[in-house]
Amino acid sequence: MRGLMMSDQLTITALMRHGRSINGASEVVSVVHDNPRHVYTQAECYDRAAQLANALKKLGLNKGDVIGTLAWNDYRHMEAYYGVACSGAVCHTINPRLFPEQLVYIINHAEDQFLMVDPMFLPLVEAISQQISIKGVIVMAAKNSMPETNLENVYCYDELLAVESTDFDWPELDENDACSLCYTSGTTGNPKGVLYSHRSLVLQTYACCLGSGMNLTASDVALPVVPMFHVNAWNIPYSAALAGFRLVFPGSKMGDGEALQALIESENVSYAVGVPTVWLSLLNYLKESGKDVPSLTRVGVGGSACPLSTMKDFEELYGVNTITGWGMTEMAPLGTFNFPKHPREHYSDDEYDALRVRAGRSVFGVQMKIVDDNDQDQPWDGVAFGALKVRGPWVVERYFKQDETALDDKGWFDTGDVASIDADGNMMITDRTKDVIKSGGEWISSIDLENCAVDHPDVAEAGVIGIAHPKWDERPLLVVVRVEGSDISAESILDFMDGKVAKWWMPDEVAFVDELPHTATGKIHKVGLRQQFADFSFASVTSA
Repeated sequence: MRGLMMSDQLTITALMRHGRSINGASEVVSVVHDNPRHVYTQAECYDRAAQLANALKKLGLNKGDVIGTLAWNDYRHMEAYYGVACSGAVCHTINPRLFPEQLVYIINHAEDQFLMVDPMFLPLVEAISQQISIKGVIVMAAKNSMPETNLENVYCYDELLAVESTDFDWPELDENDACSLCYTSGTTGNPKGVLYSHRSLVLQTYACCLGSGMNLTASDVALPVVPMFHVNAWNIPYSAALAGFRLVFPGSKMGDGEALQALIESENVSYAVGVPTVWLSLLNYLKESGKDVPSLTRVGVGGSACPLSTMKDFEELYGVNTITGWGMTEMAPLGTFNFPKHPREHYSDDEYDALRVRAGRSVFGVQMKIVDDNDQDQPWDGVAFGALKVRGPWVVERYFKQDETALDDKGWFDTGDVASIDADGNMMITDRTKDVIKSGGEWISSIDLENCAVDHPDVAEAGVIGIAHPKWDERPLLVVVRVEGSDISAESILDFMDGKVAKWWMPDEVAFVDELPHTATGKIHKVGLRQQFADFSFASVTSA
């Protein structure tokens, strides 16, 4: 027997219509290359999305075609999110920090018909133009801000829209139609495409706005510092349509602590999301300048582990609650968010500190489990750890243009992470499967060692890799970037870490470098770090 309810499709178009009718007056504020403070409403955003859809139709765009974007977080990019997807095409957000050969690969692999490009990224397109097959470039600027270029078939975004109607006959889409495409950054091999359906993103939008998710409501002022070219800006642009909060886009000022502080203060931002390096930059600026972020109440952090010291400083010095989460490109990206099961007073200070560095509990829509090398489920006791697997309606089934499934024979996706889960369901990533250090038959978490080292006030950044050892198979090497002006010694760092991690986990040595290699999304590039120290051997071994 089937239920007797309507079967309206879960589409981004439905989100847009809700945003217009219920939240149309909510503001969207942007810092843009051609305007230091652009302000309009959601209703105006969706009008321009319709104009964009009309313009793309005239350019020959058909349902299922892919449009690439190389753009910052601003109102034009948000218009593309809706105008492209709701017209039946696919919005392919491209990370401009990728290497040129990776950009060429994904643009050609995705079969992008046009590229919508922020003026700052036009030189990138010019440099690879002979290696990609596109029909044209749409520069996301006003006529008076158009840069000179030698590219052919170049269009001005604002000029295209200016002659178009704000009415568009939005097609009736199937909720399983593709709407958005994002490629993994990848440290080895070619990036892989993850093709999101309308249904998957609408369901995740509900999860983001839940109290156990990002807890977004109409009273918030939200600042997505996570890039719109990286996994849908963690769903914030879609959540704005559902919840109706005021949305603030930082443009290219995404890693500048001074610019972020000014924007948070001037726009009364209450909630912001981004990776740990962003919040460390803001925190350092606040300390140096003596300024504050009085409106900011909570910060969502993901992408990599957030040091406990950063959380404590934000809370104790500025009254900001730092909330960790976890996800990945293959999950669109939300997997977990750390809202404790019990009130704060339920925990001792040590218990609370141990809890808040965890990635949190899975939101409804995501199932998790950890398994051993034999694919046997491991207990949720906060001690046992294993390969983390997930499943759910916004988890990838197969990569774009690949016939083989990305799932195991039981229908689970192996995240490539090693994790533990406690009795309340709080998950903690202990390592990437390929980065875990195996010493004497036991695993050592490089992430835990990195977090411990970074808590030292004179350590700016730290990376840990396993180095071959004749007796123990591998032992950890700690690679450190000192805080500018510091001459902290290896012995001082190891003394600081002593007692904070298991004795046998302690790094055998510390190496100092001016900078660590990073991936296109800002994570430590462990493959690059291992290559950098490929010829390293421990002094205690070589002298024995």
